[in-house]
Amino acid sequence: MSETIEPGRVRQLWHLLEPLHALLYYAPEAFEEAAALGYKTDERWPSYFAWRAAPLGAAGAGRVTSAFYSFSPEMVGQYVPAVWEAAAPGEVLDARTRAVDRAYRQIFGDKVHAPETAEAAGLLRRVAEAANAAGRPLAAANAELPWPHEPHLVLWQATTILREHRGDGHLAALLTEGLDPVEALVSFAAVGAASTATFASRGWSEREWAAARERLAARGLLEADGTATEAGRALRAEVERVTDELAAAPWAALDAGERDRLNGLLGPLWVDALGSGLLPGENTLGIGKV
Repeated sequence: MSETIEPGRVRQLWHLLEPLHALLYYAPEAFEEAAALGYKTDERWPSYFAWRAAPLGAAGAGRVTSAFYSFSPEMVGQYVPAVWEAAAPGEVLDARTRAVDRAYRQIFGDKVHAPETAEAAGLLRRVAEAANAAGRPLAAANAELPWPHEPHLVLWQATTILREHRGDGHLAALLTEGLDPVEALVSFAAVGAASTATFASRGWSEREWAAARERLAARGLLEADGTATEAGRALRAEVERVTDELAAAPWAALDAGERDRLNGLLGPLWVDALGSGLLPGENTLGIGKV
């Protein structure tokens, strides 16, 4: 019988990992690599869609919209498949590795070469390799990529596989609760996960947002002012519970002592990632709020 991991522990480990992955989307080194490929860097979206979708191959807008879920199809269509005209997915993946290498060296300094980083990378790789990617397209696509040799890059790749594994499971939880892409955002904003302005980055129009509010209100999930009802909060809590549950299995690859050790190893890197000032204080994932 497999070990049962507490949902709170699963979520805590994700909170430690997510900033380590997200540095790719904000680090100056990543924008420099994107510019060298021919992407515009006056906004982050061309490189974001390229970096995150490249493991899927030269996917079209429909497939990227499906896998990313919360983005407006119109917004995705502004960037995909145009991102593959600037660079092929293989070129993007090579540049992604260079971007992470450079960014990590800049942000973490000597910790890149520290034995603690190599130890964390080894533990995380065990977890990532234990992740069953069936029905999880982004996790599967990243898991198919060859492992890099340097420990800090192994750490980033393992982190990415696990965060996409969790994200794919989160979409299953949203679908189970009957929340379409824009309703997923509206309902999350309604419980205070982030401001409506933050969620506006996903490209939905005011009309689409308002229509989703009406649908959720008709289900008894929203108050007239757009905040969640008790039923709405319960639904979102269930989404998060199922998400944690679906993300838990890979962590059984480590015993409790190893998970505690990993928690301690990741802490200094997490502090440096947040201390870099590159990551936004508020995010659409609700980290720190929900």
